[in-house]
Amino acid sequence: MKKMKNIFLILSAIILSQGVLGQNKILAELENHKVGLPNGWTLTPVGNQVVLGDLPLNLVISHNKKWAAVTNNGQSTQTIDLMDIEHQKKTDSSVIAKSWYGLAFSSDDTVLYASGGHDNMIKTYSVKKGKLALLDSIVLGKPWPEKIGIAGLDVDDKVQKQLYVVTREDKKLYVIDLNNKSIQSKVDLGAEGYTCKLSPDLKQLYISVWGAEKLLVWDVVSKKITKEIAVGNHPNEITFSKNGKWLYVANANDNSVSVINTKEGKVVETLNAALYPNAPSGSTSNGVALSENGKTLYIANADNNCLAVFDVTNPGKSVSKGFIPVGWYPTNVKVVGNEILVTNGKGLSSKANPRGPNPTDKKEKVDRHSGDANKLKEIQYIAGLFKGTLSFIENPEPERLAIYSHAVYQNTPYSKDKELNAEGEAGNPIPMKIGEKSPIKYVFYVIKENRTYDQILGDLPQGNGDPNLCLFGEKITPNQHKIANEFVLLDNFYVDAEVSADGHNWSMGAYATDYLEKTWPSSYGGRGGSYGGEGEREIANNKGGFIWDNAKRHNVTYRTYGEFADKGKPNVKSLEGHVATGYTSYDLSVSDTTRVRQWKEDFDALIRSGKMPQLTTIRISNDHTEGMRAGKKTPYAHVADNDLAVGQFVDHISKSPIWKETAIFILEDDAQNGPDHVDAHRSPAYLISPYVKRKSVDHTMYSTAGMLRTIELILGMKPMTQYDAAAVPMWRSFTNQPDFASFDHVQANINLNERNPEKGKLAELSAKFDWSKEDAVPDLVFNEILWQGIKGESAPAPIRAAFLKTNEDEDDD
Repeated sequence: MKKMKNIFLILSAIILSQGVLGQNKILAELENHKVGLPNGWTLTPVGNQVVLGDLPLNLVISHNKKWAAVTNNGQSTQTIDLMDIEHQKKTDSSVIAKSWYGLAFSSDDTVLYASGGHDNMIKTYSVKKGKLALLDSIVLGKPWPEKIGIAGLDVDDKVQKQLYVVTREDKKLYVIDLNNKSIQSKVDLGAEGYTCKLSPDLKQLYISVWGAEKLLVWDVVSKKITKEIAVGNHPNEITFSKNGKWLYVANANDNSVSVINTKEGKVVETLNAALYPNAPSGSTSNGVALSENGKTLYIANADNNCLAVFDVTNPGKSVSKGFIPVGWYPTNVKVVGNEILVTNGKGLSSKANPRGPNPTDKKEKVDRHSGDANKLKEIQYIAGLFKGTLSFIENPEPERLAIYSHAVYQNTPYSKDKELNAEGEAGNPIPMKIGEKSPIKYVFYVIKENRTYDQILGDLPQGNGDPNLCLFGEKITPNQHKIANEFVLLDNFYVDAEVSADGHNWSMGAYATDYLEKTWPSSYGGRGGSYGGEGEREIANNKGGFIWDNAKRHNVTYRTYGEFADKGKPNVKSLEGHVATGYTSYDLSVSDTTRVRQWKEDFDALIRSGKMPQLTTIRISNDHTEGMRAGKKTPYAHVADNDLAVGQFVDHISKSPIWKETAIFILEDDAQNGPDHVDAHRSPAYLISPYVKRKSVDHTMYSTAGMLRTIELILGMKPMTQYDAAAVPMWRSFTNQPDFASFDHVQANINLNERNPEKGKLAELSAKFDWSKEDAVPDLVFNEILWQGIKGESAPAPIRAAFLKTNEDEDDD
């Protein structure tokens, strides 16, 4: 891995050499536009911004350099956008039912080829006078559930007259004859494909195999795979030098780019695109582009929200030049003349959800299920809330690049030092250094499902809540309210995920891979594709594994109850032999109080045998509910059962022999199923321990990764990714003056067996969906059913509050 040469000091010297006044002016302009994100990172995007659609993934430039095409592949409306590069404006946007990444212009720029995603076809569009018109479709197979899943593509309409397509689900290369639109051949890739790109001489096709650490080279004449080149983890975007001698491929999980000599078919160097050498996963390098003279390489770091810039004049001896701050989750980069174009997958900020995700009326629910978009009002749901942008950035001179680089470091809370040294205070139960002792020896980490802060705790007067948005207040959740009142109220906690597909990976691994981030929106939008997370697919797993792998590396004992374990079987290798087999995994027909009884039996046996593990992960998640599904438990009953289970869980531990050495951490894996007046990521979280400050309020901005970092520090484990390394540990909520008083749970206030009506529009709508898997129900429909079923009225719109991005507030005792 090529190390950066103390770049921060070099940049500082360049900045000083150009004069303090000029530096301060540019930095002040960036600071004026700084935006805080719910994960504790900040944005200072440079350049002009053009609003795109939901999750832009690919950006391609026409051969004549006049047009840029973008494919928007998010959960909500998917589109193909056409941009006028010279005037930096959108000239057309064509809605496409299903799409994903693949995009290419014909050699004369009159046709645009686009992946039809899980419709398993290629859409072709005419490009004329800045407008797109659908021409035809090239069918590879039947739509989902047939597993094909079109990913990247490239086209040779001059010599071979062929279209090349790689796929994710059946893991193949399809070679298509453009004359008759027939499939000439299908070639096994061995793992999920991401993209493919023809060499400049059109003789070889290079394929990035996303699900393996390799590139494959397909000879277009002999029609054979002739080379296999080992690269980094999760190879995705590819770009060539003009002469085709050099190829660059981004490796998302390695924060790197492999530089390949195509003649020799081998990697000559690996560029570290992270801000610090040897950084763990977390930069997510997923886009590459060369300047027109071939001397400068730009790398899109999705999770660092920046471009890394390298001088590649002499491949094999490349030199880092600095960084450019861009928007949230950059997915692609291209260069046209002196302009750098960047697609920002999540746009420029996080948001509250002021128009939802709540219903307007009962008729709307029927219209929404029927798909009649003309009858619907826009409802803001987190999965489609953040619109992407296209940045136009003038190529910076060295002095300005130095200032930009300084801004990127300022935006980034991660540093190498933080991996071993965390924020905190001397004597606090949360250590500041890895390996320091804590009086807490046992950690219980509880995962719940999909609630916002305002939905549950919005009625607590001492917190920053909106009671108008509180669906499950103190009457329904008396135990969680008692916990928040007796221990600490956290009213500024944010989940790192958007939905459960990435939420469980974030909750257990402080990261979601580029695979998860880029594929779950299609599945959640009802466009096909599999879930992927929670160990379901190897490609979706974090490179360094999850908290159990971390525990294993540090000789920390552990056990899981239902989390990453289905029907008593582990979903990942590190859980083999560490699963409580008698614990019921996700199943809404089984009450959470039943699960806690199952856990108690196992817990008590472990106590008696002296084999209590240091780390316990447990899933208690029926707060997900089943909406208004006919004859099933009402949302109130599900949430109240979940609340009682949590209360019983805390009660039992607090009266056990290990209570004096225990801490319990509780969070939601995501916050997708409800409104919040501060931010769509804000969620309830709970800390319970003798070492938690009693009857306190902690306004510090915390996150999922911060909770994980706190657990890691207690148990003497290093962070897993840049995100938990950078996150603020929850030390402000802890004290070195313990209170060993136990917790007494309270009984439910409502009938836990209360059932939904057997008939009615809400019951009929609910019956159309699969409730056996979390988030299998379309979330907009689910939320509408939930609110109407509980309130029987339209939901109030949240009031937008200032985003709390500092952690300097004092605790309110």
